[in-house]
Amino acid sequence: MLITMLKSKLHRVRVTAVELDYEGSCAIDAELLAAAGILPFEQIQIYDVHNGERFTTYAISAAPGSGCISVNGAAARRVALGDLLIIASYLQISPQEAQGWRPKVVHVDTQNREIRPTLAV
Repeated sequence: MLITMLKSKLHRVRVTAVELDYEGSCAIDAELLAAAGILPFEQIQIYDVHNGERFTTYAISAAPGSGCISVNGAAARRVALGDLLIIASYLQISPQEAQGWRPKVVHVDTQNREIRPTLAV
């Protein structure tokens, strides 16, 4: 049996762009992806702190150090420029592995730059 656990999250990143005329996905600063351990094309869950929207898409890499958080395609209708998001990734592991599991949590400043070392909660 496997259980689903939080793998990592980008906590309270700010939407910097919304691109409706795009095939889909969420472009995320490559440095933030690396800090959270999220791979390009990995499934992510997005939770909008401002309006309560929750949806699934996949991550793509944006320029490192850009602070880019661009919600694209149909999902662009679910957020507004400047909204705060929590972006989460999950993994499936055995109950035994879950006993010692700690996700990565990345906190950012108002420019979407990491403000403290990635934490294992």
